[in-house]
Formats: sequence, structure tokens, C-alpha cells
Amino acid sequence: MANLFDVYPLNDVTIVKAQGSYVYDDKGTEYLDMYGGHAVISIGHTHPHWVKRIEAQLEQIAFYSNSVKLPIQQQLAEKLGVVSGKKDYQLFLCNSGAEANENALKMASFQTGRKKIVAFSKSFHGRTSLAVAATDNPAIVAPVNETANITFLPFNDVAALKAYFAELGNETAAVITEGIQGVGGINVASNEFLQVIRSLCDQYGAVFIADSVQCGYGRSGLFFAHDHAGVNADIYSMAKGMGNGFPVGGIFIAPHLKPKYGMLGTTFGGAPLACAAALAVLEVMESDNLMANAAELGAYLMAELKQVEGLENVRGYGLMIGFDVALELKDLKKNLLFKHKVFTGEAKPAVIRLLPSLAITKAEVDLFLERLHLAIAEIKEPATTA
Repeated sequence: MANLFDVYPLNDVTIVKAQGSYVYDDKGTEYLDMYGGHAVISIGHTHPHWVKRIEAQLEQIAFYSNSVKLPIQQQLAEKLGVVSGKKDYQLFLCNSGAEANENALKMASFQTGRKKIVAFSKSFHGRTSLAVAATDNPAIVAPVNETANITFLPFNDVAALKAYFAELGNETAAVITEGIQGVGGINVASNEFLQVIRSLCDQYGAVFIADSVQCGYGRSGLFFAHDHAGVNADIYSMAKGMGNGFPVGGIFIAPHLKPKYGMLGTTFGGAPLACAAALAVLEVMESDNLMANAAELGAYLMAELKQVEGLENVRGYGLMIGFDVALELKDLKKNLLFKHKVFTGEAKPAVIRLLPSLAITKAEVDLFLERLHLAIAEIKEPATTA
């Protein structure tokens, strides 16, 4: 009997159904989803408009190659420009965040004719060749992915960035950074840091790549997390929340970067079915004002978390929130999941990541806080009574 290749540490829960901010196991148990499947669920599980959009597209055409005009691709580009506020940008569609970053880095090298890339400590950009080479995680970088052309600098270190550019700026193709590092532990890029990246890229002719795979698509309360610094990147990479669970990714490219035939390519990227899912996400984000909801409820949730004993260094923007745990992380996560029926994420060494749907309600946020208080109290109680 063939089996799955066992590379994931699985929770002993079998999920078979989902709706809104909840998922359900094979026994009918309801779980509050505060993780959104790695920040993928942007408008809520199986949103009715999203389902209808996909069903309607299935009845027309699900796929054709990029050798012909596919009108829904242009519709998606235009809607993305409107909702993001970057109407003059250009869209290249692919299938995932790793592919988005791979294409962004490749395009920067094509455009500049240069080889060197700047990335940062604790970064995560994907698992394809260039994307993983620019990721600061030795556990997932195979020997074949290593490259001397990638330089890692300390995240948020302006002085180190300026020193690097003073020496190697004229050889640098691109700087790539997340606006909020997700896998790295919900580390927020400072406004000054992002503004200096923009200034140095302008000065030395390098491409500023804003990895928005996890921190984009409204999750931070603005469309791109980098927008909090008031800067525009040359390329934004996107995926995760872009399709609300349907695999779709892309890069959004500033107008001064020019395409050439054959520079980038993909078989499945931009398929009509994927575009329909992505359009539905943008339509719901717009009609339901989900960026404002993320900003408002994210601020409320962070303020409440800062009052919880046992949690430290609460940080983030919008509904991309992390905090350090003074308790044993595995015990807290296990208690939340198996006793209080709440899914959360984590990052090393002891960080809880919260990445719920942007459509989450205040009642659901309060329910999470109630269950979190109970879970913490139950872990602390044995030590108190010993």
C-alpha cells in the first residue's frame, strides 16, 4: 500500500469540513481557527461568494495555457490594482509563494544584469532554489541550493545595510524582505529599515522586493505590510491569502520594470479557475471592508493579549500577531487544541503565531481570549498547588 511521505509533524486531528472561522473534525467537533492554515484563509473558510465564483468558472473554463488571451487574468490585475492602491503595477501569475519569490529574484537579476542578493536573518522566502537560498534556515537549505551570491544581514539593522551597500551596492540585483517575518517569529520591519532599503535601492539601482506572501493581502490592516512605512516596492510577491485556499500566487511589478518575451513563464499560473478564486477574495475584501476589520480587531486583540499573564512581547500588525510564551509552548498549544478546541501556529523558539481569517468577528476574538485564559490557568495551576 502506498503511503504519504512522512515529513509533517501531524496533530492527531482529522479535519473534514470548514466554515467561516471554524473547522470540524471527522467526529463533528468544532475548532476555532486562529491560524487560517498558515495565513491562507483570508475571507473565511468556504465563503459563499468564493464558492459561487469558482462554481460559475468551472461551468465555463477551468484551464487553458498562457498561449492565448484569458480575459479573467486582466480582470484580476485591474481589481488588484484598485484594492491595493497600485493601479499602474503589472501582474505576473504563478501558483505559490515560493514561485512568486523565485520569479521576483530572477526578474531582478534579469533587469539589473547583476547577481548579488541581500536577504535578512530569520527570513523565510520559500523552498524552491533561489527562494530557499535566500531563506535563513539551514535545516531546509540543501547543499545544491547554497549560493555565494546571497548575503544575509541582521533584520532591522540599518547600519549594517548601509555598510553593505557602500561596498557592494553596484553589484547588487535586489534586496528582499518580509514586512513582517512570519516563520521567523512575527518580527516587524521598522519603518526606518524599509525606508532605508527603498533609498539605497534607488541610489544603487537595485530592485526592492517586498515578500508579501504571508504579510500581504490585507493581513496587516493595510494591503501590503510594507505600506505601513509609506514606501513602494519594485516587486511585491503574493500567495497564501490571495486565493483563500485555492493555489495561486503572483508578483506585482512596478511600471518601470519592463517585460521581455520568455523572461518568466508558467504552465498552470493564471488558470481561469485560480483567477476566479482570487477575484472572489478581492471582491469580498472590498465589499466587507476586511482590511479595516483586520486593523480594528487586530489592535483590540493585541491590547488584550498584552494584559495576559504569561505572555511576553506581543507584536504584529492587524491580524498577524505573535507573542512569546513564558510557559512551555508545547503544553500551551496542546491544551488549546485538544481541550479548548483552538488552532494556533508557532515559531521557534517559543512564539505563538495568530493568523485568523480577516473576517473574524469580535465575538470570535473574545472566545479565543476566554479559551486562552483558561488554557494558561490550567497549565500554571499544577505548579501553584505543588
